[in-house]
Amino acid sequence: MERYKNLGGNSNVVAYEIGEGEITVQFGDGSVYLYTNQSAGAASINEMHRLARAGQGLNSYIGRVVKKGYARKIR
Repeated sequence: MERYKNLGGNSNVVAYEIGEGEITVQFGDGSVYLYTNQSAGAASINEMHRLARAGQGLNSYIGRVVKKGYARKIR
């Protein structure tokens, strides 16, 4: 997993891992979720990839748009 830059300073996202058509996100409470093209939609996954790399906006995007669109809770 790659550490999330958290440029805004108030994100609950701490790390992420980008895969083809998916992204795994680790949150501050230690929980880890897998989001896929099938669970959240390809457009959302592409945007999550962009936001993760940018280091800003990923947590709010998940909260506003993706919500519970994860494929599974890993931990």
